[in-house]
Amino acid sequence: MAPDAAPPQPRPRRRRGRTTLIIAVAAILGVLAGTGVGYQIQYQRPDTPLPPLTQAKLKQPTGAAPAAKPLTAAEDTLVTYDGDLRKLLLKKPKGAKDYTASYTDNNWMSEYDYAESYKKPDVMFRLLAGNGFRRIAATGWSTGSYSNYVETEINLVQFRDDQQAYTPERLSDEQSYMADKDYAGNNGKDIPGSVDGTAWVYSKPQIKAGYLPLYTARALARQGNVMVDIWVFSSRSISMSTIQSLAKRQLERL
Repeated sequence: MAPDAAPPQPRPRRRRGRTTLIIAVAAILGVLAGTGVGYQIQYQRPDTPLPPLTQAKLKQPTGAAPAAKPLTAAEDTLVTYDGDLRKLLLKKPKGAKDYTASYTDNNWMSEYDYAESYKKPDVMFRLLAGNGFRRIAATGWSTGSYSNYVETEINLVQFRDDQQAYTPERLSDEQSYMADKDYAGNNGKDIPGSVDGTAWVYSKPQIKAGYLPLYTARALARQGNVMVDIWVFSSRSISMSTIQSLAKRQLERL
């Protein structure tokens, strides 16, 4: 009986011999020697002048540059938005009574008092404080009598917008809920001449026993880093043209 065949053994990996290494080194030296000879030949050749440039020599200006023309007040946004923001508020109509809120200080409103007008003032205060709030200029007036009165409030809410432009976001957030039934209850209409401004007339007045119906309109728009927030309250219905015209005239002052 023949013995069992032995299992196949793995073949040893062939190691690189000295001869292969010598041939490789010689090849490298041959390349280097050829390169050296080429450089030597080029070095011994005379210099070849470059062809002349076809382009005419450029004339360099001499003297100081002319002084830049200063921007006008209309062109310089720093003049507009870093100045007294209260001067940009709409003026009180002739014959109207001053209705500026009692918590304003010489037509300035704090972020705390502005946040207090929201259902969740703590949330709004944190949003303002955490997103570069700068200041609010506010004004207001009233016209008519008790049975036919109109009250107008205008707030110019300014943000710094130095690291990021928060004003467009704040405007968009404010506009996003206005169509809800608890607010205007409709999509509103564009403010003529504005890029993203909208005006609303509330679909239904607020009814409370013992009081006249309260009709409401609102306009939201922006110019630069200033958000325009306008409210109109009346004992009678408010036309869309009234709130649109008011917002348009305010935007024209910014």
